[in-house]
Parts: sequence; structure tokens; C-alpha cells
Amino acid sequence: MPASVLYEKDADRSLIAGRKVAIIGYGSQGHAHALNLKDSGVDVRVGLRDGSSSVAKASEAGLKVTNVAQAAAEADLIMILLPDTEHRDVYEAEIAPNLKPGDALFVSHGFSVRFNQVTPPEGVDVAMVAPKGPGHLVRRTYTEGGGVPCLVAVHQDATGKARELAISYADAIGGTRAGVLETTFAEETETDLFGEQVVLCGGLTALVQAGFETLVEAGYQPESAYFECLHELKLIVDLMYEQGIGGMRYSISHTAEYGDVTRGPRIINAGTKAEMKKILGEIQSGQFAEEWIAEWRSGHKHFDELRRQGEQHQIEQVGAELRSMMPWISQGKQRVQDASGG
Repeated sequence: MPASVLYEKDADRSLIAGRKVAIIGYGSQGHAHALNLKDSGVDVRVGLRDGSSSVAKASEAGLKVTNVAQAAAEADLIMILLPDTEHRDVYEAEIAPNLKPGDALFVSHGFSVRFNQVTPPEGVDVAMVAPKGPGHLVRRTYTEGGGVPCLVAVHQDATGKARELAISYADAIGGTRAGVLETTFAEETETDLFGEQVVLCGGLTALVQAGFETLVEAGYQPESAYFECLHELKLIVDLMYEQGIGGMRYSISHTAEYGDVTRGPRIINAGTKAEMKKILGEIQSGQFAEEWIAEWRSGHKHFDELRRQGEQHQIEQVGAELRSMMPWISQGKQRVQDASGG
């Protein structure tokens, strides 16, 4: 049965209009949520740590800015838009003491609630509104009269209105203009982590690097290997994004398509899929979350070393040199960074 999609007609705008909202954090998503809510006529304030570099940015954007504890105390809907690793400490120290029965605690990713980093008290609505796009797009599409699709989910419905409030919030940031899909905290969190680790980030970067290494080790020019294994990837991904896998295959040559359908399964084979299932199990059990939180809290030395190794890979050096010859690739990059607000 296909999932139902909710639009503007399905949202009760009076619910978010009657709330005092605190946006905790002013990074990519934080700036977009805060400004979209403000432009939708919602009473919004931004909660930031004392000394945060984002205080000036938020103030200059015309937003009310205060510290996290005061923002949480003033508001009856608190949206946490901080990195996953910061949720627990900020919640316990500055948000939890200011929660009252009837308040709502929102997140845009279910990680901290799903893995018990944040355990809200009874009497508080707990919901998720997760735009499926980066903050600069959430903001830009809103100002253009559109929006980015959102996922909504309810973890705790203390008032009987948590679902409707989440949809109303999604409406105020532009989500209902594009469509809102209902899910659960577990589904959003587990599929999001799986997609990042197995396909979008982990699987893709490992595949690109291994392909590059194979060609270079066989004696081909690193520049040729870069173009074939990384640069042209955008063409294929854009075709898949716009037309699906079938549309992509229709658009490429018959030679490429035959190589796709006959050789692809030799690379991503039963052994690969078995490892994917193992990774999914680690996510579902909480093993990955425990590992990541422990890594971060211990000073993330192993993570930093892996980062350094990636930065020193030959594909990065070759790519930087080639991209410097193609300035059109970076056009608009600074505008995106400026728009992120953090």
C-alpha cells in the first residue's frame, strides 16, 4: 500500500501559530527553520550557547536570540537542531529543566531519541519534522514559494495533538508545499543511517576510491582514472535522480548499459549484500550509535585519523588539481556556504 502524502490542505496552521517556538542551533537547518517560521508569522526565538559565532548572524537576520535555557523556558515548542553528539548534554543541562506539561519537544532527525540520548518526561509531546534536503534549499525554496518534502513522526503523544502539531510545523517551514510523508522515529533513523553508511557516503566513496586505485595500479594516468571514476559520477546520479535507474540506462550507450547489467552484480554481489545486512543489524541494535557516541566523547582520535587518511588519498590531490582547471564547478559554492548560517 503506497504511503499517503500530506499537503497544505491537510495542515491546521492555527496550531503552530499559537505556539512560542525555540530553535536550538543556527547551522544549516537551524537558520532555515527559524527564518521560515518567522516569515510564516510564528513567534520564534533562537537559543544559542554564550559566545556562539552564530549570535551575530541570527541577530542580523532579525531574529530574537537568547541563550538555550532562556529560549527553552520562554517556548512551548522546542526544536533541537544541533549535531547528534550534542543533544544529550544540551538537553539535560538546559532544556529538560525548562520543560512543562503540554510542551512539545521536536527534532529533525530521530537519532538522539531513538537511541535514548534524550529521554523526554511524560506530559510532553515528542515529534520529528525532517526536511529531506539541506538547510539552504529549505530556505531558498520557501522564499521562492515552494518547499522541500518533509518526514514527520510522533514518538510521544501526550496531548493528543502531536501529529497535527508536527504537520502544522512542517507547513510553516514550507514542507506541505512539496509534500509531507509520515514515518516513525525508528524507520527514519535506521534508514537514514543505513543509506549514509552503505550507499550515499560510505559505499559510494569506497567504490570510487577502489575503482580509482585499480586503474592507477594498472598503469593508467591518475587524471584519466579521476575522470572515469569520480568526475562523471554526477552525470549518472543526475540521470537517476531525474529519471530513475531505468531512465539512466535509457540515456547511456548500449555498451555502457550492457556493462552495467552484466558486471554491476559482480561488484555488488551476495557477499556485499550480506555485509549490508550486518551493518543494518548494527544500526538496529544500537551498536553503531554506542560506538559513535563513545568515539566522540573520547576525543574522536580514530575518527580524525580516518579523516586524515581520506584527505591524503591520491584521488583528492589529483581531483583538486583538475577542479582548479574547471572553475565553473565551484560557481555558487560560496553562496551556499553563506546561506548556511553556520
